[in-house]
Amino acid sequence: MAQPTATEIGRVVEFLQQDREDVKLNDVMDLAERMAQSLDEAVATTDKMLHAEFRSIAEQISSLKREIRDLRPDQFRFERIPEAGRELDAVVESTQDATETIMAAAEAIMAADATDPVAYKALVDDKMIVIFEACSFQDLTGQRIRKVVKTLSWIDERIESLAQRLNLAETGPEETVEESDDERRMRELMLNGPQMKGQGVSQSDVDDFFSMSDQEDIDKLFD
Repeated sequence: MAQPTATEIGRVVEFLQQDREDVKLNDVMDLAERMAQSLDEAVATTDKMLHAEFRSIAEQISSLKREIRDLRPDQFRFERIPEAGRELDAVVESTQDATETIMAAAEAIMAADATDPVAYKALVDDKMIVIFEACSFQDLTGQRIRKVVKTLSWIDERIESLAQRLNLAETGPEETVEESDDERRMRELMLNGPQMKGQGVSQSDVDDFFSMSDQEDIDKLFD
């Protein structure tokens, strides 16, 4: 049975509202049946659409849970990041120990009595061996740093994979974080630690600074 359109139903309702006596009960019942069937189909269609939408949402939630699980967040918190921190601590400690050893050996050489060439040479040879042995720390620290870099790459790959699968690519300009007064001061004074190659102040810049004869030129640097 063909379903009436909204226009057809409107015409019938308008016809019934005219209070005509020639309207039969069967016509009214037939119209009611048609409208009921139309309403049932509309409800069924809406129900299917809602069911499909909720199902899609549920699938997306399940997919997100799988992605988060694949990230293995427990490894971030309890394994990878703490391990990287321990490796960096070990790098700092071994570097400090090697530096102290080398400085102590150098001081011993500088303070040694050079009036006895044989004894002085023996002491220098002994301290040079100590220095060479201390310099071997860089092999171990290099291995530790490579492990830290590997951990950071592992984290970056998983976050990038999650962002791609969830379509979280950047679509607009990056939000600018306001710089604090301390951060600005450190940046302007370049007190933020060692510089990468090609960055920071070169030795020629330092030489030019100390070769300034005009006090006004120096004062301009701090304006």
